This record gives sequence, C-alpha cells and structure tokens, in this order.
Amino acid sequence: MDIDIDLADREQLLKLVKHIPASMNKQGELVKHNTGVYFQFLPWNWNKNLSSVEYESAETQGYFKIDLLNVHLYKQVKNEDHLDQLLAQEPIWEMLEHEDIVNQLTHLNANFDTLRKMPEPVDNIIKLAMFLAIMRPSKRHLIGKPWSEVAETVWEKPSGSSNYYFKKAHALAYAHLVVVHMNLLVEQTS
Repeated sequence: MDIDIDLADREQLLKLVKHIPASMNKQGELVKHNTGVYFQFLPWNWNKNLSSVEYESAETQGYFKIDLLNVHLYKQVKNEDHLDQLLAQEPIWEMLEHEDIVNQLTHLNANFDTLRKMPEPVDNIIKLAMFLAIMRPSKRHLIGKPWSEVAETVWEKPSGSSNYYFKKAHALAYAHLVVVHMNLLVEQTS
C-alpha cells in the first residue's frame, strides 16, 4: 500500500510530530528515503536518524510508510475554502492548447509535444488523468490513440516489476492538482 500526502512544506509538519525517516538500500548501504516516514516505532539507526529496516522489508514486516511530498503550488492556496473553490471550478481546458501555459503547469511541463500528439483534446478530468498516465514508460504506447482506446487498457497493471505506471487513483489526484494550478493561473491574471 502506498499513501502520499501532498504538503506545501513537509518540514512544518515533521517539526510537530514524532517520526522516523524511512530508509532505502542504495548500493548496499541504507540511506534516507526522499519522502517516506513512519509514525510508528520501528528499529532505527540513531546515528543516521533513519529506519534501520529498508522500506520494502519494513512493509513486509507490517510497518506503514507514508510519503510526505512537497508540493510548493499549495503555497499559493490561501486556505481550505480557497482550495475547494479551485477544485470545484471547471478549468478553461483550451489553456492546454498553448505551449507557454502547459510549460508552466505542474506535472505537464515539457510535455506539450506529447499532448499535441493526442488526436482529441483533453477536455475533462478523466482525459487529463489518462494523459498523465500515458506519459509513464509502460503506457507510452498509447500516445496518439483515441481516448476510447486509451481507456481500455490505461489502468491495467503492466507485467514485470520494472514497468512504471500510474494507478487510476494516483493519476486522478495529479489531474486535480493540475486543475488547481490552471485555475490559479486564471485567478492570478484576473
């Protein structure tokens, strides 16, 4: 199981709660995981201030890692009501037809050319989530296909452990963040 929590500044939360940074194996040495923390006690290396159990092994032993991700875009969101408003507002989907705007958008930047290869526009949250999914290595073969064809297999888990892909829930969460960013850009120009 993988739980990601997006924060404007993860360090603010980590100052307030007891936690143990997760570790990962890098060339035979345990090093700090970029985002993972445990809010439960588990064996830890106090010299390095991190878990002494590598995160993949820790999961099989029943420990629960949470990834706290810095999403600096949230610094532009005033409060929870503002976020709700940005999420509820239908974005101007035509913004995705402009390279200068796409290059600014979180998770989409530098993918304007890929977006242009799609035979139909991205004009709703589901299509945006599917687009974010087909940008990943194991789903790139779907670039340029109609959305109806993409929808048939985009959420299927690829065979093999090295095939990176997005689960639907993850892609939808990212798509909602892109919508928030689109609406923030409109709000800032108004």
